[in-house]
Amino acid sequence: MGFFDFLTSDIAIDLGTANTLIIHKDKIVVDEPSIIAIDKNTNKVLAIGREAMNMHEKTHDNIKTIRPLKDGVIADFEAAEMMIKGMIKMIDLKKRSFLPSSHRMVICIPSGITEVEKRAVRDSAEHANAKEVYMIYEPIAAAIGTGIKIDEPVGSMIVDIGGGTTEIAVIALSGIVCDQSIRVAGDTFTKDILDYMRRQHNLLIGERSAEKVKIAIGSALTELEDAPEDYEIRGRDLMTGIPKVIKISYSEIAFALDKSVSKIEEAVLKALEISPPELSADIYDRGIYLTGGGAMLKGLDKRLALKTKLPIHIADDPLRAVVRGTGESLKNIDSYRAVLMT
Repeated sequence: MGFFDFLTSDIAIDLGTANTLIIHKDKIVVDEPSIIAIDKNTNKVLAIGREAMNMHEKTHDNIKTIRPLKDGVIADFEAAEMMIKGMIKMIDLKKRSFLPSSHRMVICIPSGITEVEKRAVRDSAEHANAKEVYMIYEPIAAAIGTGIKIDEPVGSMIVDIGGGTTEIAVIALSGIVCDQSIRVAGDTFTKDILDYMRRQHNLLIGERSAEKVKIAIGSALTELEDAPEDYEIRGRDLMTGIPKVIKISYSEIAFALDKSVSKIEEAVLKALEISPPELSADIYDRGIYLTGGGAMLKGLDKRLALKTKLPIHIADDPLRAVVRGTGESLKNIDSYRAVLMT
């Protein structure tokens, strides 16, 4: 312990397309949507996270809302930097620190990321006052967060369905043996619902409404045992231009999401196909672990189980599995040195 160690704080960040979560001192201190609202005239940040999400799709010409991450990677560098800084400030405010502290950060990244995209994540973190930056692949963080011992010579398969990407990986001996990363995930489901409502019901709805439908009655199967009730959705009638409300059932949404869910199934089968035979034997015994917000899609576990004939386990808190794993790797940096990239 050095005298100035109190000026350094350890932060674990799950920088997601849909949500950003931050762990500080073993607690999730920030859990906000990955969005920022900016004043176009002054380029000043007006709101970050939930506050900005409330403004999304409701702004006038002088305000612009930006989602800086697309498909799991930084698409708008400046906005991402401002968002990370703003979210770190949320922690500093809670700590009431008088002196600006520097941070040691572990950030999780998609396994299919390029070197240029890695660089963008590192630069954003460094501009947000990070003195040390480590990166960890999302499926490995998800496995640690689910409680899997990744350093053993036993194969585990993780399917992490986030907002922008679905990461599928077979992990053994602290490394990814084979993986599939596809850009079909929560955002694609939302878009599918938008398109379906427009095509089938001539109803124009916003991204936020489609997101609410997905959370309330999103399903991967057209027939569920404990079926949710029909959901009322409001939007603009494309024929008359007048706002209207209609009721939709979960089986309609299952039909709308079918193509995207099939793509995830194909990627899972591809990952199983390319995994070494000894690890396939382990996966047969242990099954597949689902994490990420997409794991909460009703009936998805049953659908994957029918397709793969393997047991499917949903993580206890799928939304937070990745950030918990990232936090765990930060707490025991020496033990997880093998999976952290500097």
